[in-house]
Amino acid sequence: MSEKPYFVHESSYVDEPCRIGAGTKIWHFSHVMRDSVIGERCNIGQNVVVAPGVRIGDNCKIQNNVSLYTGVILEDDVFCGPSMVFTNVVNPRSEVVRKDEYKRTLVRRGASIGANATVVCGVTIGTYAFVGAGAVVMRDVPDFALVVGNPARISADSHVAHNRQVLRDCHRSDDEEDQGHDQQFDR
Repeated sequence: MSEKPYFVHESSYVDEPCRIGAGTKIWHFSHVMRDSVIGERCNIGQNVVVAPGVRIGDNCKIQNNVSLYTGVILEDDVFCGPSMVFTNVVNPRSEVVRKDEYKRTLVRRGASIGANATVVCGVTIGTYAFVGAGAVVMRDVPDFALVVGNPARISADSHVAHNRQVLRDCHRSDDEEDQGHDQQFDR
């Protein structure tokens, strides 16, 4: 019996066929459904559902209690915060079958979606965009934008800005970060 290049906790289910990249970890009580693709070095938290046809790029972090429904595509390096929500039908009804109406939702490289945010289907979240915790995304989010609120709007004091340098500055070493922390509170 050959060892798989990824880890699946014994309480999780992985339906075949699907593709899971090397170094990926799938934690407790999760379900990866058929025909889904998960890239390399991903971390799939507890109680996550990956529906048929979902595509997850490399190095994505999916926190606990997230459901990725058919139509969701995550590019590389995406972060999905705890209990955030994706939808895949604009106007769901229990008595009406709408599987042929699933909308595509695209989350571009490096984007982060905060805890308890809701992403209504059919939108694109731009490259390195940041969706604040609890936001409700109903329209496309531009690259590098910070959106907050219900409905989500671009923040007036956006720290992500439309400037790649801001992102580079966020990737400081731990020593630099500790020094900044000390300076901030040692007044």
